Amino acid sequence: MTTTDQRMSRLRRRFIEDMTARKLGAKTQAHSIRAVKQLAEFLGRSPVSASAEDLRRYQLELVERGIGSPALNSRLTALRFFFDVTLERPEAMAKTRHVHEPRKLPVVLSPEELTRLLAAAPGPKYRAALAVAYGAGLRASKVCGLKVGDVDSGRGLLRVEQGKGHKDRYALLSPTLLALLHAWWRFAHAKGKMLAGGWLFPGQNPVNPLSTRQINRACHAALDEAGLDKRVSLHTLRHSFATHLLEQKVDIRVIQVLLGHKKLDYVQKDIGSRPPRSTPRSPPALREVISPLEHLSLGDWLPT
Repeated sequence: MTTTDQRMSRLRRRFIEDMTARKLGAKTQAHSIRAVKQLAEFLGRSPVSASAEDLRRYQLELVERGIGSPALNSRLTALRFFFDVTLERPEAMAKTRHVHEPRKLPVVLSPEELTRLLAAAPGPKYRAALAVAYGAGLRASKVCGLKVGDVDSGRGLLRVEQGKGHKDRYALLSPTLLALLHAWWRFAHAKGKMLAGGWLFPGQNPVNPLSTRQINRACHAALDEAGLDKRVSLHTLRHSFATHLLEQKVDIRVIQVLLGHKKLDYVQKDIGSRPPRSTPRSPPALREVISPLEHLSLGDWLPT
């Protein structure tokens, strides 16, 4: 190994240690390492000696290449951490700026479209999983990470471990959602597909949880089967959950808690309509909120 390679190896290790010390996730770390590597490829040398002008030229290159605003901002955030924390050279980022991302209202499905989507789900496991994504407003990773013990039927709540911000929180568990989960639980145990105290939505091997890739594929399969011609992902169910709660006049701060957001500004990105400027001073308790899943016309296939 050359001296340059040894220096880069030490720098990479220091960068990883700095990110680990701040409890950045594995995906964030991998993205950040890739961002620094791409900068080095642009420069044709180690980024250690990069000047503010080098980084300004790099941002210009990315923009001219047509990179999207979110991807550009994400890459700049990774580089800022690298120069500010690991290299202790904050002046290097002096000529770079995050770009404004125009706010677009997300796609939202109507109750009738959601009813068709759930009815078209490929089997009781995916029907229950999609119902959790909509009825509790959870991301794909949190749906897949649920365990049987996270279902608190007595309190009408779902326990979400290590949600956004690395904090445990609670999500809605409505009567309809509980009925769907019970139907899936009975089916899974009859077929030997679920371990006692294991994953609520196990993968092909019940030791492992369902993957986000699998649940997204199921969502798209249900979308096609239902004949819905919209650009929809599993995250659309979360947007629909937030929007329908707002339309039910639920306090936006309660929606913030249910979505697991730290800031109210983040809630607005999940809502497919403009939220009100003012809210009541005393929002209701979470268990008083009626999940929008209860307003769907689920028909004969809803288990009893």
